[in-house]
Amino acid sequence: MDAPLHDKFRYIAIEGPIGVGKTSLAKALAERLSARALLEQSAENPFLTRYYGNLKKYAFQTQISFLVSRYKQQKQITQRDLFNRITVSDYMFDKDRIFASISLNEEELMLYNHLYPLLASNIPRPDLVILLQAPASELMKRIRSRGRKFEASVTRSYIEAVVEAYDRFFFDYDASPLLVVNTTHVNFAVEPFDLDTLVLQLEKIESGTQYYVPEKLDG
Repeated sequence: MDAPLHDKFRYIAIEGPIGVGKTSLAKALAERLSARALLEQSAENPFLTRYYGNLKKYAFQTQISFLVSRYKQQKQITQRDLFNRITVSDYMFDKDRIFASISLNEEELMLYNHLYPLLASNIPRPDLVILLQAPASELMKRIRSRGRKFEASVTRSYIEAVVEAYDRFFFDYDASPLLVVNTTHVNFAVEPFDLDTLVLQLEKIESGTQYYVPEKLDG
């Protein structure tokens, strides 16, 4: 018999490209598991709007701001906390490297790569990662429909680069058990979703990578 989810995983991170539904699922799953939700504060990055309008000019400031912010948030998760309560996050610290790889020029990336390991060494690793996937065309629809002002300048080519970077990073990812969820036909932000079915999928995971295509619900 598979172990209950709360006995297997104390720290669950949900990942995926912009617009895929990470935060919506993290909130719902945290509520379902009576867990603490740790949510990224993207809108609080003072450079983000300018970054989407001029990627090259504001990439480094934006990236460093995110790195420091994510570090401070992740430090809230201590080993002691993880024994006492499940944490569900809508990102993993490694995502910072994913975005740095497509945003920074060679010199900026060299400087970033000196700083990142100093911070990453103190960050807890998720016990389980849920990777949400969807094609760039669907992600663009979701980004436009949610109407966030700071995302108004996001381009299709940028989203395609983000999707490709995520695919590269997770192609041989083995640092934690990984569940890859195809969300092409399920948008967690606007549609009902059977969380019990997802939890059953998570309870079956012991190690390695598994794949799940949720059924679209009517109504």
